[in-house]
Amino acid sequence: MLSIGDIKIANPVIAAPMAGVSDLPYRRICRNWDAGLAVTEMVTSRPELRDTKMSRLRMSHTDEPGPISVQIVGTDPSLLAEAAIINVDHGADIIDINMGCPSKKVCKQMAGSALMGDERLVAKILTAVVESVKVPVTLKIRTGLDLQRKNAVQIARIAEQSGVQMLTVHGRTRACRFKGPVEYITVADVINAVKIPVIANGDIDSPDVAIDVIQKTGAAGVMVGRAAIGQPWVFREIGVRLGFLQSRAGPSIEEKIDTMVLHLRGMHRFYGLERGVILARKHAGNYMMRLGVPATIRASVNRIADADQQLIALSKAVLQAQSPIHPSLNLAARAA
Repeated sequence: MLSIGDIKIANPVIAAPMAGVSDLPYRRICRNWDAGLAVTEMVTSRPELRDTKMSRLRMSHTDEPGPISVQIVGTDPSLLAEAAIINVDHGADIIDINMGCPSKKVCKQMAGSALMGDERLVAKILTAVVESVKVPVTLKIRTGLDLQRKNAVQIARIAEQSGVQMLTVHGRTRACRFKGPVEYITVADVINAVKIPVIANGDIDSPDVAIDVIQKTGAAGVMVGRAAIGQPWVFREIGVRLGFLQSRAGPSIEEKIDTMVLHLRGMHRFYGLERGVILARKHAGNYMMRLGVPATIRASVNRIADADQQLIALSKAVLQAQSPIHPSLNLAARAA
């Protein structure tokens, strides 16, 4: 059990906030597969961008199971505090602050992981946001700007002193982005430096890796990012292996196909048919790749422009790829 302030999370296996991925349909699917929390993709604190169509969609929580964690991004303490208030008014139960994104676009604005280079500003931001809302505030960071400037421990102490209730550490520097080994030693150093719960993040893609990370670091839980795209059942698998969930049979191919269809249908409804089909292609491609569909067939399916035909072709492609493994599958019935 993970406590974030007064919020209890039964399965501390968390779906990471990922730009262009962690929209409402994706978060619902992750929660369906027992992710204890699914953090939104980052929501800007800039007022001039707040009322765009995309920003409004990112602030939508229709039929989303709680607790709802919204990640905000920016550089100005007062604007971040204002963004926190607005998102709480729109249903956020937790406010997460982004100081971990390594993308050049974000860091050029001195936001995301670039903020770790200014510890005074970090303290001002965290204090402003914590004091602005009554819900728990969490923080996501990296180990530092680069291998020569690793200050995650100092940032963690500032966070704790500012009233942050939970910290997530991606075990790489901003300069490393998503390449190279994850610094579990640094994550462990952060955990030993503070009393608030710390979540480990970075290359956690299976129950075995999750167990290894928990043993090496003593983390209160794990955050799963890219490894869950196309296989959201990984949250349940990890939770079971870590002992947070009751053991049960692994997901059947039928359950996986139903998940895939439910996810894409959700995107069609959320974005509208035309836009939804286009945005669903990245998820369709990942589901097919995970389920053994050859690259040529994946490319063919992802050229389809009709929503219903996309789902039919996707189901058929997966069923055909899986039929030698599961000969009892009813191809016609499942694809209809």
